[in-house]
Amino acid sequence: MEGDAEAVKSGRHGGGQVCQICGDGVGTTAEGDVFAACDVCGFPVCRPCYEYERKDGTQACPQCKTKYKRHKGSPLIRGEEGEDTDADDASDFNYPASGNDDQKQKIADRMRSWRMNAGGGGDVGRPKYDSGEIGLTKYDSGEMPRGYIPSVTNSQISGEIPGASPDHHMMSPTGNIGKRVPFPYVNHSPNPSREFSGSIGNVAWKERVDGWKMKQDKGAIPMTNGTSIAPSEGRGVGDIDASTDYNMDDALLNDETRQPLSRKVPLPSSRINPYRMVIVLRLIVLSIFLHYRITNPVRNAYPLWLLSVICEIWFALSWILDQFPKWFPINRETYLDRLALRYDREGEPSQLAAVDIFVSTVDPMKEPPLVTANTVLSILAVDYPVDKVSCYVSDDGSAMLTFDALAETSEFARKWVPFVKKYNIEPRAPEWYFSQKIDYLKDKVHPSFVKDRRAMKREYEEFKIRVNGLVAKAQKVPEEGWIMQDGTPWPGNNTRDHPGMIQVFLGHSGGLDTEGNELPRLVYVSREKRPGFQHHKKAGAMNALVRVSAVLTNGQYMLNLDCDHYINNSKALREAMCFLMDPNLGRSVCYVQFPQRFDGIDRNDRYANRNTVFFDINLRGLDGIQGPVYVGTGCVFNRTALYGYEPPVKQKKKGGFLSSLCGGRKKTSKSKKTSSDKKKSNKHVDSSVPVFNLEDIEEGVEGAGFDDEKSLLMSQMSLEKRFGQSAAFVASTLMEYGGVPQSATPESLLKEAIHVISCGYEDKSEWGSEIGWIYGSVTEDILTGFKMHARGWRSIYCMPKRPAFKGSAPINLSDRLNQVLRWALGSVEILFSRHCPIWYGYGGRLKFLERFAYINTTIYPLTSIPLLVYCVLPAICLLTGKFIIPEISNFASIWFISLFISIFATGILEMRWSGVGIDEWWRNEQFWVIGGISAHLFAVFQGLLKVLAGIDTNFTVTSKANDEEGDFAELYMFKWTTLLIPPTTILIINLVGVVAGISYAINSGYQSWGPLFGKLFFAFWVIVHLYPFLKGLMGRQNRTPTIVVVWAILLASIFSLLWVRVDPFTTRVTGPDTQTCGINC
Repeated sequence: MEGDAEAVKSGRHGGGQVCQICGDGVGTTAEGDVFAACDVCGFPVCRPCYEYERKDGTQACPQCKTKYKRHKGSPLIRGEEGEDTDADDASDFNYPASGNDDQKQKIADRMRSWRMNAGGGGDVGRPKYDSGEIGLTKYDSGEMPRGYIPSVTNSQISGEIPGASPDHHMMSPTGNIGKRVPFPYVNHSPNPSREFSGSIGNVAWKERVDGWKMKQDKGAIPMTNGTSIAPSEGRGVGDIDASTDYNMDDALLNDETRQPLSRKVPLPSSRINPYRMVIVLRLIVLSIFLHYRITNPVRNAYPLWLLSVICEIWFALSWILDQFPKWFPINRETYLDRLALRYDREGEPSQLAAVDIFVSTVDPMKEPPLVTANTVLSILAVDYPVDKVSCYVSDDGSAMLTFDALAETSEFARKWVPFVKKYNIEPRAPEWYFSQKIDYLKDKVHPSFVKDRRAMKREYEEFKIRVNGLVAKAQKVPEEGWIMQDGTPWPGNNTRDHPGMIQVFLGHSGGLDTEGNELPRLVYVSREKRPGFQHHKKAGAMNALVRVSAVLTNGQYMLNLDCDHYINNSKALREAMCFLMDPNLGRSVCYVQFPQRFDGIDRNDRYANRNTVFFDINLRGLDGIQGPVYVGTGCVFNRTALYGYEPPVKQKKKGGFLSSLCGGRKKTSKSKKTSSDKKKSNKHVDSSVPVFNLEDIEEGVEGAGFDDEKSLLMSQMSLEKRFGQSAAFVASTLMEYGGVPQSATPESLLKEAIHVISCGYEDKSEWGSEIGWIYGSVTEDILTGFKMHARGWRSIYCMPKRPAFKGSAPINLSDRLNQVLRWALGSVEILFSRHCPIWYGYGGRLKFLERFAYINTTIYPLTSIPLLVYCVLPAICLLTGKFIIPEISNFASIWFISLFISIFATGILEMRWSGVGIDEWWRNEQFWVIGGISAHLFAVFQGLLKVLAGIDTNFTVTSKANDEEGDFAELYMFKWTTLLIPPTTILIINLVGVVAGISYAINSGYQSWGPLFGKLFFAFWVIVHLYPFLKGLMGRQNRTPTIVVVWAILLASIFSLLWVRVDPFTTRVTGPDTQTCGINC
C-alpha cells in the first residue's frame, strides 16, 4: 500500500497532471515549472516516456502529431548532431533517472502497450484493495484526490459500501446511525470525481489515437457508427460537443477511461442554418400577411372576414409555439464499448446499475395475454446482467386470466431465454421473431441452430395453444367466480373490491432456466382496490409498482412499458445506461426517452399511426433544449427524480443573450453563497454514502448531519408524511444507488410490499402531487415529465439504429380517433389545472423554449375550434357567393405567394434535416385536420364539462389485439362513433358547395369564373385533407356502410334544398320597368 501511495503521490506532482501513457506524474523542471513535452498542445507526457518516444518511437506528440523538440538535458538523436543547442545537464529536471536498463524496458513496455491496445500493462499508479476498504490513511480522512476513483475488485462485491465516513450519517433500515448499510448490489456512483484509471485507459486509447490519425489525414473526426463529422460543424474538443451542457476538466478529455459514454452530434450547418433562416423569413412574412388581413376588411362579408382573421391569428400563435422549440435539434451517439470498459468488464462482476422494469395491463380482453407474454419474454431475455433486471407486471384488472398466463410465461421463459442468448437473435419476443419474413439463417454459423430453432418454434406454438385455451376458458365467468388450482376462490373476483396480491414467479431463489442459469425476477402485482377510494387509473398503478419495486429490489433506474411494447433491441438498457451512468451527465438526467415504433401498420399509414413527425422532429428539437417530453412508454427513469428531489446544482456558465433566453431563472447572491457553502462542506464527503439523508429531504440542504435523536425522529416523521407510513420504503428512498438490506427476509419484504400497495397508503402523503406519476389527467405522462423539468432536471432522447422498443397501434379509424380523443382530453385537463405550464413553475429552472413546447402540448386541442370554423368557411363562401378576402393588388398577392412558399420551404427543410419522408409528413398534415375537427373538438367539450360541471368521462383502453385475419382487416372495419359526425358533415357540405359553385358559374357566364377559383381552392384544401377519412368511411372495396349512406343523403338533401331556396338555378334578367316607361322606353 505504501508503494501505491507513492504512485498516487507522484501522480499529483506537476499541478496534478498525470502522464497519459504510463500513469506517473509528469514532473517539474528545476525552475518548478511543469514539464511540457509538446509546446504546441501541451499533451501530458512524463520525461521518461518523452525520451523513449524521441529515441525509439515516432518522435512526435501522440495528440497533435507535432515533432518533439529537444529539451534541456535530452541526449542527441540521429538527425540532431549538427543542431545548435543549449542543453544543460539532465539534473536540471526533477524526474527519475532513465539510464537504468530496467527503467528503459519498463517505459518501452508501457509505450508498446499504449500503442498496441494491450490491456495488461496498467497497474502502475493504480491503487490496490485487498478487502474492499480504502487503506490509505490520508484518504480515510476524506482527502480524496480530484478525478480519482478506486477500482472495484472481486472482494468488494460483499454487499457493503466501503469507506463510509463515520462523520456523515445516514439512515439505515434498522434505524442505526453511522453504520454501514448492506446492499445486495455494487455501489454505482455516477459522481464525476469517481472514475476508473490505470489499465483501462491502455485498452481504450487506441480508438482515440486512430481518431487523431484520421483527423490529421482526412480532416474529420470518426464516429463509432462509421460516419464522420467535419471539424467545422461546431464540434468541441475530441469527442465532446462544444455545446455539451456540463463542465469537464481538460484532464478528463485526455483519458479514454474518463471519456463520456455519449455525446451530442450537432446537425450539419448546411442543413440547419437554411432551416432557421426560412423560419425567420416565414415569421416576417406571416406578420405582414396578418397586418394586411386586419387592415383590409371585406365590407360585404364582414362576419366571415372577422371569423377568418381570428382563426388565422390563432393558427399563427399555434405555429410559433410548435416551431421554435425545434430551433436546436440534435442527434446523440452512445459508446457501448466504453460502458463495457467501465462497468461490465469480462471476467469481473458487472457494475451496471440495477433496473426495475414495469409492464402495465388492465383488461385481458382488450390487451390479449399473448401480447403481454411476448413483452415479458423480451424483458427476461434482455442483454443485461440477470441479477440486475427485475420485471414487475401490474394487473390493474385483477384478472385470473392474466395471472395464469403469466405463470405459463414464466415456465416457457426457462426454455426461451437460453435459446435467444445462445444464438443472439433479435427481436427476443417470440411472436415477432418467428413472424419475420427474412432469412433467419443469415450470420448464423452454429450447426445446431436450425434444429434448435425448429424445436423452439414448436415449443412456442404449444405455449400459444395453452394461452389461447386460457383465453377461451375466460370468455364465460362462472357464477361462483373463478377458483384457483388449490380450490380457494380467486381474490380478485370482484375487480372493484379485492385485496392486494403479489406473486413472485421467478427470482434468485429458484428461477433457473433449462441450462441451470439464473433468470431475472418476474413479479405479479395487483394493488388493493376498495369502494370509496380514488385509485387514479394508470398513474396510481404505476406508483404502486414504484413502491413495490423499492421494497423488493430497489433498482436505481426504472423502465416502464405498455403491455404491447416489447424490447426490439436487446441492448436498449445499455443504451440508456450510456446517459444515466455517465459520470458527468447522468446526475442531472431524470429519464431517457426512446421513440415509439410500431408493427402491424398498413404500408401507407393512412391515419399517421407512426407519428413520425412528432418522434423524429419535435422530440429531437426538444432534446437540444432541456429534453423530450415523457410519452408514456419506452422511458428509463432515474428513481431519485421520481421521488421529487431536485437535481444537483451545476455551476452556471456565463453566456450571451441566447443562452439567457433558453435558460431558467438567475440565482441571487444569497443562493450562490449557499451553493458555495454546500460545496465546501461536501468537498471531502465519501460519495459511497447516500446523498439524501433525512435532513436533506426536510430542509433541502445536503451534507447536514443529525444533532440528536430528537432531530432524527422529527426528520423520520417528515419522511413518512411525505412518502407514506412504511419504514422499509422510506429507508429505500435514502439509498441513492439502490439495493435492499441483506438482513431482510423475503417474508418480511413481501409483507411490507403488500402494505405499500394498499388503497389507503397514499392518504395524506405527496404521492401523485409531488412524488411519482402525477395525478389529475388521463395523460399522466405529460404531467409527470413537466414536473421533473420544472424542478430543473433534463431528459435525454435516445434513438439507436435498431429501434429499442416496438408496439402495436390501432389502425382502425374509430379506434384511432378514440385514442387521440384520450390524449387531447388529458391535455385539456392539464390546461385547466394548477399545473398548467402557462402559469406553473416560473420559480423553477424550466427553460423558456421548453415551456413553449409544454404550452403547445396543452392548448393544441383548442385549435379544433378555429380549425372547424375554417373548414366550414369554404362551403359558406361557395353557397353565398361571398369571400373572406377582398380583391387584392399585384403587390399584395406577393405576400400571399410568399406565405405559401415559406410554408412549403419550412416543411421541405424540416424533412431534409430529420430524414422524415414526404409521405409521412403529408399523412401527418392530413390527420391533423381529421383529428382536429373530431377528437380534439370533443375533448374540449368533455374537458369543460369535467371542470365546470364535474362530469367525468370513462377511460377507454385502446384495443391491442393482433391482426389475426391478416391483410390489415382491421383497417377496413367500420365502427360507428359520434366522433365521425363533424368530419362527415364538413366533407359533405364542402362537396355540395363545390357542386353549387360550379353550377352557379356555368349559369352566370364567363365573368363569374375568376372569383370562383379562390373559393374552389379553399374547398379543395379541406377535401384533400379529409381524403383518408373518406376512404375510411368507404370501407373495403367501396362497400359503404348503410349509416354513412343515410347520413350523406340526409345532409345532401338539406343543403341542396337550402341552397336552391337561397339561390335557385334561374337566370336573373334585369331591365327597365315596362309599366313605368312603356314599350319604347
